[in-house]
Amino acid sequence: MGIRFLFPEGKDKALTFSYDDAQIYDRRLVSILNRHGMKGTFHLNSGTLDTEGFITKAEIRELYAGHEVACHAVTHPFFNQLSGGQAAAEIYEDRRTLEACWGRIVRGFSYPFGEFSDRLIDTARAMGIVYSRTVEDTMNFNLPSDFMLWHPTCHHDKVTDALAEDYLNPPEYRNLSLLYIWGHSFEFERNGNWEHLTHICELLQGRKDVWYATNMEIYEYVTAMRSLAVSADGTLVYNPSAVTLYLEADGHTVRLPAGTCLNSDTYSEIR
Repeated sequence: MGIRFLFPEGKDKALTFSYDDAQIYDRRLVSILNRHGMKGTFHLNSGTLDTEGFITKAEIRELYAGHEVACHAVTHPFFNQLSGGQAAAEIYEDRRTLEACWGRIVRGFSYPFGEFSDRLIDTARAMGIVYSRTVEDTMNFNLPSDFMLWHPTCHHDKVTDALAEDYLNPPEYRNLSLLYIWGHSFEFERNGNWEHLTHICELLQGRKDVWYATNMEIYEYVTAMRSLAVSADGTLVYNPSAVTLYLEADGHTVRLPAGTCLNSDTYSEIR
């Protein structure tokens, strides 16, 4: 049985945004994303909340409703200058505060100043982090091989019409495509180019073949997809995860709920 993986609802493209630092300009950024049906992840430094120029703890749930809140450390430190205990506290206390404000479990992270190391990755994992974004642009649409070193497609300044066209109209050999855009909301204000974000959204909005998702939604779906078990002869595919998956099997688009097995002869689900 030939299998091709798909995103939810049988889509073959995903789009996510990721923004750091929780400055007050997130308010305008979120309103633009919401207006165009986009979803993103917002990496917050809990130590700056309720201070001048930054959002407040009280507005987190309403402001980021429909999006994701993730860690960016309490004080936005240079992690390579910290002891192991300090690094752990920066992440753990950030999670604790953000979870209390958001009312949901926080498991995502982005590296302050883009600094990462094996030691920091191990510390982040120990503190309950399951993915972390770097600032190293790939300029491609590939899924990450390691979610703790999640390299984005590009900073929003590098999103051009040509890049959007390449993403939306992929060559036949490309299977799943992920466009991951990152940045800081204050950059739009500083550079006076909010219209660039609006243009990006207008280029990419309302596509039936695009899954608009948060970082965590993509992490959970791809992790579940990679956990599929396939029989040696390829006739059975079992989904051991808690996530409903979609795939194309011999030309058929199939919905594979959590805990079910697909029989390639009938394309039926076996409980």
